[in-house]
Amino acid sequence: MQQPRLRGVSIVFEDDSIIVADKPAGLLTMATERERERTLYALLRARANARRPAEKVFIVHRLDREASGLIVFAKTIEAKQTLQQQFKDHSAGRRYLAVVEGHVQPNAFTIQSSLAENTAFRVYSTASPKAGKPAVTHVRVIKRTRHTSVLEVRLETGRKHQIRVHLAERGHPILGDRMYGHGKAARLALHGGGLDLRHPRTGQAMHFESPPPFAV
Repeated sequence: MQQPRLRGVSIVFEDDSIIVADKPAGLLTMATERERERTLYALLRARANARRPAEKVFIVHRLDREASGLIVFAKTIEAKQTLQQQFKDHSAGRRYLAVVEGHVQPNAFTIQSSLAENTAFRVYSTASPKAGKPAVTHVRVIKRTRHTSVLEVRLETGRKHQIRVHLAERGHPILGDRMYGHGKAARLALHGGGLDLRHPRTGQAMHFESPPPFAV
């Protein structure tokens, strides 16, 4: 059976336990109420189903539709559980590259808030911990240009739109962010460029890098 086309998705690594993919901007990770077919998960699942014998794919974490970058999927339920525990206890980690408006100060800092979502699917920080979920974002300035700053961002929690909301609320929206910023760039300048984990079966430390598909 012919393998389904992956529509711009690059497979960075694959074995009998995991798939590491590089997702292009504009593609959902997983289904929503409004879109169930055009997702990275659906593409990988169709690819797995076309193999003989057929394989399985499990979602471990997600990446915003508008963002690009590295994402890991599991091929067994045991691998899924092991990887999710790694992200929960921070033995696995993701690093993002973001280009934002303005000169960010200081050179390194942490943003903490409780994030909630309104009926328009817009995420925001709330003063009420009961109304939202705790979110922690670590930021380091890589360089500053005339009108922008290039940031390395590490997540301690993985809430929806967390990086975008935290940076916008600080006064430095990500370039191209049509929901939380001004959307003047062609695309959202947010890329999941680094992924570190331990192989769920062997325990081997694994490190993946993906260069940003936009100018920094």
